[in-house]
Amino acid sequence: MDVLINVFVALHIIGIASLLGGFLTQMKAIGAGTARFTPAMLHGALTMLVTGVALVGLNQADDQTVNNLKIGIKLAILVVILGIVYVKRDDETADKGLFAAVGGLTTANIFIATLWV
Repeated sequence: MDVLINVFVALHIIGIASLLGGFLTQMKAIGAGTARFTPAMLHGALTMLVTGVALVGLNQADDQTVNNLKIGIKLAILVVILGIVYVKRDDETADKGLFAAVGGLTTANIFIATLWV
């Protein structure tokens, strides 16, 4: 079971890398007002959602403790991120505030995952 959990953790990290990488590669475009939500950002957020749900289930099936408050907060943040990216994915340019919010929420999700014990 540990190998399967580790595979899903790796996929979860790939998803967050895709989401955050899509944001970071457009930092210059934010200043110019031409930033947009890329398909990689949407796919990264979806990957995070699917693998995160799978990780909770696998950890509970393995009788490991799961901090439901932490998972609930991370899920709520991810749903907001996913909603913004999904709704605005076809726009030619993204609003600077929304784009910055996605980057900030993604970073917050990373810090919650790593610092909240």
